Amino acid sequence: MKALVIGATGATGKDLVNQLLQDQDFDEIKVFVRKPVDIQNDRVKVYVVDFEKPEQWKDEVKGDVAFSCLGTTLKAAGSKEAQRKVDFNYQYEFAKAAKENSVEDYILVSSYGANPKSKIFYSRMKGELEEAVKQLHFNKITIFKPGMLERKDSDRAGEVLGSRIIKFANRLGLLESQKPLPTNVLAKAMINSSKIKSNGYSSIKLGNIFCFAEKSND
Repeated sequence: MKALVIGATGATGKDLVNQLLQDQDFDEIKVFVRKPVDIQNDRVKVYVVDFEKPEQWKDEVKGDVAFSCLGTTLKAAGSKEAQRKVDFNYQYEFAKAAKENSVEDYILVSSYGANPKSKIFYSRMKGELEEAVKQLHFNKITIFKPGMLERKDSDRAGEVLGSRIIKFANRLGLLESQKPLPTNVLAKAMINSSKIKSNGYSSIKLGNIFCFAEKSND
């Protein structure tokens, strides 16, 4: 299979690319990034692109399955408008290019609580993206809706503290629906889902993400 990836420099994206490289079912991995990345492997093609100019790169978005795990934080982006560019505009343009190039399988990382009618900016934006991508009518689309992600060597103090609190609560049998999800587990679930032969739309929430990561595709 030929895989297409955006968001390869983030925690989930890095885990995803590393696992794709270990999976012999994928003979080519196209990675679309805003800045150069050092990935030394003959199966990987890196495209450094300007996501605001899809006309320059959209013809390269050709393959069997597209993985979208691009995203940023409000703090890193600097404003809601800048965050929306990354979390909505760039991802939608990538999805649109994939559809135009007859990619049949689209896998999107969204968020728990995503809702286009939410009063919360982040949840509303994620919900709007889900709806926009669904309207492209891929042959198969899978949307993963994780809660708190557990990133390896995270430097986000609030995220680390939050994860510790929830893990402690989990040991007491509390907040099971908010169990932190390691990014490598999410990446494995995404890859496993790409090997399931099906059509239509699927929404995968936290508990089922762990199940998908454990599935065997032998």
